[in-house]
Amino acid sequence: MTRIILFVSVIFSGSFLFSQDIEGKLKELKDVTFEKVITPKGYVSAYKVFITQLIDHNDASKGTFKQQVWLSHMSFEKQNVIVTQGYESPYNSITEPAKLIGANQMDVEHRFFGNSIPAGMDYKYLTIEQATADLHHIREVFSTIYKKDWISTGISKGGETTVYYRYFFPNDVKVSIPYVAPLALSTEDPRIYHFFDTVNTAECRKAVMDFQTRILSNRKKSERILKKINKKDSLSFTYLTFDQAFEYAVLEYSFSFWQWNGVCADIPTKDVPLKEALEYLNKVSSMEFFSDSQMKSLGSHYYQSGTQLGYYGYELTDFKGLLPALTEMAGSSNPSAIFMPNKSAQTFDGILPVKVFKWATTQGNQIIYINGAGDPWASTAVPISTNVDAVWFNMKNKHHGQARYKNMSEQEKQLFIVTLEKWLLIDIVTDTK
Repeated sequence: MTRIILFVSVIFSGSFLFSQDIEGKLKELKDVTFEKVITPKGYVSAYKVFITQLIDHNDASKGTFKQQVWLSHMSFEKQNVIVTQGYESPYNSITEPAKLIGANQMDVEHRFFGNSIPAGMDYKYLTIEQATADLHHIREVFSTIYKKDWISTGISKGGETTVYYRYFFPNDVKVSIPYVAPLALSTEDPRIYHFFDTVNTAECRKAVMDFQTRILSNRKKSERILKKINKKDSLSFTYLTFDQAFEYAVLEYSFSFWQWNGVCADIPTKDVPLKEALEYLNKVSSMEFFSDSQMKSLGSHYYQSGTQLGYYGYELTDFKGLLPALTEMAGSSNPSAIFMPNKSAQTFDGILPVKVFKWATTQGNQIIYINGAGDPWASTAVPISTNVDAVWFNMKNKHHGQARYKNMSEQEKQLFIVTLEKWLLIDIVTDTK
């Protein structure tokens, strides 16, 4: 018993000393504050860090704000993964690359989201140039204590940020791993429409459209049932009217279905009672997504989509006469999936996405792209190019939430690991080797 207690004591003392070591170094970093948080499995310690950032990296007189970073410390002798979030980052979670490599991790909340919002919230400073400059500053500050190679990674809009970060600061990291990352070229990227016209089978695509048509054709009864459902959730609709939100939710169904599900057998047939069909709709494409609360929480996302990053719209051709609210709102145009904060009028600058698209396919080296073949966003991803030293995984039958290393085939996993080993000049020990 004495030996066991002594052994545990030695482990605890060692962990405590390592924690003290990192905390001492963190205290030396300029404009960094931190507090200890629960340590993820396999790590020595973890911290919720706030780093002072310039609101405008081109003009210090515009002031500063605090940006949140989750730091999970393994060792100063390990590689470092910087997670480029696209939204808020409410909790600390270790990514696949960090787990595989056994790396330190810095999970960076995106500016203008969560706890990283500047006072005054002037959206003109919410640009991808400013956001990637935030990441570069974090890299500069923390590289004074973490001197091994850096890897960037992110998922969805965070993956998109990974690509833009590599474009603006190509020497900050040695490898980039964007998951399910779109690179839209306009606010209504037509590649998504092509995806809907060709994905899966004609039978399944027809089932999706038939379901949408059934809901819209039974409008009065459908709205009555949905109002009861949404009343329970205390949702309000003033940015959009309830009629507009209803039509948007039905149109969004096709996008959400393919993005998160894609199981054709799950689509309710005409024999399923309307109430059950609407409960299903609310799970796949909830009206909550078009409620006032979501318009507020996703305002920064919509601003970026409408000014620089691009997005998608909804084709109305197949639903002629069934969408009076959106037809009145959008006129002859397809309604957009972008909802600008305060309905402000903004101009989309499509020059940067085109530049990055060209760069990614001609100069974007040492990048691993992971996409799901069944995901609408895959249609807007960086396409395979033989002009760069990059690797693509277009995972068959995988949607937005499934295109991950853990769901790869053994052959894909092997290629993923071998690629990382070659680019990082390290050995990775996994069960798949």
